[in-house]
Amino acid sequence: MSMAYSTQSRHSIAASTCPILQTRRLKLRPQRLSDAGSIAQALSDFEVTRMLTRVPAPYHRQDALEWLILRTVGTSPDWDFAITCGDDTLIGVVSIEKRNQEWHLGYWLDRAHWGHGYMTEAVAAALGRFFEKMPGDVLHSGVFADNPASLRVQEKLGFHITGCHEVYATPRSTMVTHIDTAVTAKTFRAW
Repeated sequence: MSMAYSTQSRHSIAASTCPILQTRRLKLRPQRLSDAGSIAQALSDFEVTRMLTRVPAPYHRQDALEWLILRTVGTSPDWDFAITCGDDTLIGVVSIEKRNQEWHLGYWLDRAHWGHGYMTEAVAAALGRFFEKMPGDVLHSGVFADNPASLRVQEKLGFHITGCHEVYATPRSTMVTHIDTAVTAKTFRAW
């Protein structure tokens, strides 16, 4: 995997230094304002948004623009990768963000691209890069209990279940059972 990145401190990942990652079939790059249409199209599909915690439903292009503007003007120490294949059109997102002093992984993929192994490939690339820079950190994630495909992605990459709790899912407007997971550099299995 070849990667381009800027030099950064061992303890912070700045949004302005989000690397570009290249895998066999995919390119992960920073998100940009021109991705708003692709994001809105993908997240207007309730089958995608229902598996996310904080995304409004219905989802509109304006929602995507507001999100992207916040991400570009903020000083957030996060990585928000646009997943692209072929023509550089965004087909999904992999994000690593710091919340409550812990690193968290989130991701989604346009339904037209499900079932091809893209998500496992994209998450593996992001995790590989994260653990290169942050080898001593724990990366937390999780899935809704009714999302076994996402849990399989995580299990393939070395995540283990750490707990279970109820969370409010904005798109569903209800509480949903969430399976908590975590991975470390030691348990990570590159795909």
